[in-house]
Amino acid sequence: MKCGEGHTIYFLGIGGIGMSALARYYHSQGYTVAGYDRTPSPLTKQLENEGMAIHYEDNTNLLPALIDFVVYTPAVPCDLKEFEALRQRRIPILKRSEALGKVSENHFTIGVAGTHGKTTTTAMVAHILHTCGTNTTAFIGGIANNFDSNLLLGQGKDSLLVAEADEFDHSFLHLHPDISIINSIDADHLDIYGDRQHLVQSFNDFAQLTAQCVIAKEDLDIKASNLIRFGLGSECDYQALIHRSEKGTTQFSIVHDGRTTEIELPMAGRHNVLNATAAFAASCEKGLHPNDIAQALATFRGVKRRFDIRVNNERHCYIDDYAHHPEEIRSCLMAVREAFPKKRITLVFQPHLYSRTRDFMEGFAEVLALADELILLDIYPARELPIEGITSAALLGMVRLADKKRVAKSELVSLIDRKKPELLITMGAGDIDRFVEPLENLIKTW
Repeated sequence: MKCGEGHTIYFLGIGGIGMSALARYYHSQGYTVAGYDRTPSPLTKQLENEGMAIHYEDNTNLLPALIDFVVYTPAVPCDLKEFEALRQRRIPILKRSEALGKVSENHFTIGVAGTHGKTTTTAMVAHILHTCGTNTTAFIGGIANNFDSNLLLGQGKDSLLVAEADEFDHSFLHLHPDISIINSIDADHLDIYGDRQHLVQSFNDFAQLTAQCVIAKEDLDIKASNLIRFGLGSECDYQALIHRSEKGTTQFSIVHDGRTTEIELPMAGRHNVLNATAAFAASCEKGLHPNDIAQALATFRGVKRRFDIRVNNERHCYIDDYAHHPEEIRSCLMAVREAFPKKRITLVFQPHLYSRTRDFMEGFAEVLALADELILLDIYPARELPIEGITSAALLGMVRLADKKRVAKSELVSLIDRKKPELLITMGAGDIDRFVEPLENLIKTW
């Protein structure tokens, strides 16, 4: 895969958060980048503004005449006309994870894995390294507020690489990590793995790919000769001790290597303390000074759609979050209770995938009841067809909460305007993000 003028890469599903970061990377390396996506979005508009040609119609006549290779996401349907045409042209076709793996071959790589927390932790590691003057390229599964991008570009071939390591479809097994972080292993993607045991095995396979050290949360069933543990327990190599959390800021210390480093993190939630501890550990293992790491964490501004506080005034608060698994929802709601203990929580949740809703129906019902009021949208199908009996109405019936309602997306904004909730959370991994800006603008007028 030579780069330079006259070489073209074509992306199927270019608007995805991981795909768009890779598209931006190759564009920066001198490739001509073009692509298809099902619908326009603010992200695809940005890519077009950066010089990439994107279309939104499955039309083989719109394919570039010359293509060096194709990158696709598994979210793209296999029966897409363009997909079939590209296969018939015998053009090399790579999954996004394979293309990212090839990039990682040529860099010292920190891979950040986990069923939850990997995007925030990836952004933290990238911010720490960049702030401390390390030449860093980073692929982030969200828009990092410090960079206003899902891609941090380093200089030249010597840059260190930070990559979010996605467990979906075994994607992270294509990476070549020197340092790995494993934040969590909760049952998920059971349509791929079948059961949690096979998921755990895949994370262990990822650990075995790691050259220097594996940094894993204390309670995870990870086996590696170069294992470093982080967490809240006294047996951890990097132990976090939480002192105080108020107004969205957390003060804690990290005990490591016989010393203690004080941290002030401008984020709420125990889960973010653990994310920061993992990022701290990886940065220390790369050779950065603990005090420099602490100073960098104090200026970390988070990731869009990860406990993203959009409005916070005397009358109303609005938080948007990407949580789409019961444990993620629990962590988010606990953090909200911690940061805003006196406010009544109205949660708008959009379930993601029929299979995930089926596999964790009871778990979803339990954690959604932690809100004071629930507004439930229909299931976002993504790549799936409906499953009989698996509906938002069925889920709503299981939630033990008096104040609950299922609404159509078309009714959401007007409903919120009528209710004017004290503390609103929008949550989910589907297209609920399209409501964030309209709701933010609306709430600011109240």
